Amino acid sequence: MPTRSTPPRSGTAPSGAARSGAARSGAAPSRAARSGPDRTAPAQSAPEARPAAPSRAGLIADAALALLAERGMRGLTHRAVDERAGLPQGSTSNHARTREALLETAVRRLAELEARVLAPGELLTSSDPEGAAAGLARALHRYLTGSTDLLVCRYELALEATRRPALRTFYDEAGRRFREPLVALMTAAGSAEPERHALSVVAWAEGMMFACAVGSYHRAVPTEQELRTGCAELLRGMLGTRAG
Repeated sequence: MPTRSTPPRSGTAPSGAARSGAARSGAAPSRAARSGPDRTAPAQSAPEARPAAPSRAGLIADAALALLAERGMRGLTHRAVDERAGLPQGSTSNHARTREALLETAVRRLAELEARVLAPGELLTSSDPEGAAAGLARALHRYLTGSTDLLVCRYELALEATRRPALRTFYDEAGRRFREPLVALMTAAGSAEPERHALSVVAWAEGMMFACAVGSYHRAVPTEQELRTGCAELLRGMLGTRAG
């Protein structure tokens, strides 16, 4: 009789070769498995640099201008500057030994701040009278509407300079950065007398600043367009060209 083959049973244990292969494949976990999950800390970004603290000289200069604007020349003393700047007594005297030196510190700081407001290197670049009028009006309006305390300091120091020859020289030297670009502008615009015409522009601007800061027009600051029109009229009269 023919023999019947017995079908393989489900769940039959694997052969020895299969068992040894399985053992070999799973006997040793991989290095990554042994080390576990990656616990490497993410790289930290460098902290943002903090703005540098004001220097002691800067604190003294700013405090001196603040006192000039609030109290006038009589209120500017070494002790008052120390108190206003929050510095130990004697700090201002160590920085500026004399009153003359303290005033020069104030003039120097005033010139720096005015240069930021007026920006002569940026605004006095157009040789076209119309462009020159627009630039001058923009700078003047920015000064009149946002820096009136600086104007008060300017007048306090200018008056004091009339009584102190050394300060007068220092004050005039600090103001040269504004006069020289203006003379160059008048030359480029075709002025036959650039020095005299520059003086006329300075006188117009100074008069406007005084009238609107401490004079009879202090409550009626002109608009930028009004300043531009006035400056254009002045340039047109001097240069004989159409400006504005």
